[in-house]
Amino acid sequence: MKNLKLPITIDPFKSAQRRLECEGVFKLSGMNRLLAVCESSSEQVKAKFNFDVDERGLNVLSGAGSALVKLTCQRCTEAFEYELKTDFVFSPVKNQDAIAELPSYYDAIELDENGEVNLLELLEEEFLISIPLIPRHEPKDCSASADSVWGELPEELEKPNPFDVLKQLK
Repeated sequence: MKNLKLPITIDPFKSAQRRLECEGVFKLSGMNRLLAVCESSSEQVKAKFNFDVDERGLNVLSGAGSALVKLTCQRCTEAFEYELKTDFVFSPVKNQDAIAELPSYYDAIELDENGEVNLLELLEEEFLISIPLIPRHEPKDCSASADSVWGELPEELEKPNPFDVLKQLK
């Protein structure tokens, strides 16, 4: 399959009426916020978008994306490759009032001033959310021990038990 370059913005309503399906790539270099928190391992991001109208008549934008990036392991501080994968389901809305009317199984995505959705920004947001909170190698691949301790723990200070007074009342 050829890696087709995807459009940056698209009209989700017209695309949903045509039941458009598009698959292709974005350049990772266009995702500045993502590159601020990780390094790129590949030049391209794979993405697939499906536009449809559901049984309730709502426009739906679903899809998936994947990108290979380098994260810093929080155990050993060495870089490792990690594949970011995301699946998403959105329903485009024109204003804040329409968000309250959406069913809970759809996330809302607001349109820009031209009535379009920025697919690049949408995918970048989903990748940012999918980065692990504490990135780290698998324990077998990490050069640091999984149960290592940094520094010494203070000895427990002996404190009087506040309920000892109650024992004296018996």
